Amino acid sequence: MPSLKDLRNRIASVKSTQKITKAMQMVAAARLRRAQDAAEAARPYAERMDDVLANVAGSVSGSDAPPLMAGTGKEDTHLLIVCTAERGLCGGFNSQIARLAREHVRKLLADGKQVKILCVGKKGYDILRREYSQLIIDRIDLREVKQIGFGNANEIAKRVIGLFQEGGFDVCTLFYSQFKSVISQIPTAQQIIPAAVPETQSADTDAHYEYEPDAASILADLIPRNIAVQIFRALLENAAGEMGARMTAMDNATRNAGEMIDKLSITYNRQRQAQITKELIEIISGAEAL
Repeated sequence: MPSLKDLRNRIASVKSTQKITKAMQMVAAARLRRAQDAAEAARPYAERMDDVLANVAGSVSGSDAPPLMAGTGKEDTHLLIVCTAERGLCGGFNSQIARLAREHVRKLLADGKQVKILCVGKKGYDILRREYSQLIIDRIDLREVKQIGFGNANEIAKRVIGLFQEGGFDVCTLFYSQFKSVISQIPTAQQIIPAAVPETQSADTDAHYEYEPDAASILADLIPRNIAVQIFRALLENAAGEMGARMTAMDNATRNAGEMIDKLSITYNRQRQAQITKELIEIISGAEAL
């Protein structure tokens, strides 16, 4: 049984941990609002980009479509962009994204496909390298970035497009966590190359559009921008989801620390009372012996 000094030291240690988790919870709560606003503000733009892309793509035949939309005609090599957080202490946020990516990798390998992984974020890299270190081609570090901007997403998009133009892969899939609420983040897989053109249902089905320059030229500029926009949206969704998951995880940790302090305090008091009782018995026994 631990001594009273050991129990006092342990109670003090848990109290210090509780202060840290409480502070982290408050910081995450303060950052969550800004991250949530940024993610929600990016959604209409990304969705509108999909609509514009669908309208323009409907005017282009298969032979005139740019390679980023038409693809290479093969599906032999797949590039997976796995976006996770740079830091932990956010519950199962990172592991859920990595789990979805692992399931996708296993399915592709079972079908005889070649897989390449590009990790955006340290935690996803740490998880995936345990099993698929030979498939990871690189890791993009965003730890020094104080606030995610479109420039960060654009650099990633340029790198991915350059790899595609070099013949490095045929299909590219983006993995991230879609923010729903503080306690709900949904791991999502989205194909970005070849561009998955959504089907639009317009009331004005007989409308005719003329493009200047031609639709193929517009798509050649629009699709790379759309790839950057989708990556930017994924980074913003991840930022909001990370803060929400961290706030929830730190709140649970703070409450668990409080419960542990209560249990340790009860153990300490009982042991202290037992020790006092023992000393009294010894004093009384000694007095009677005289």
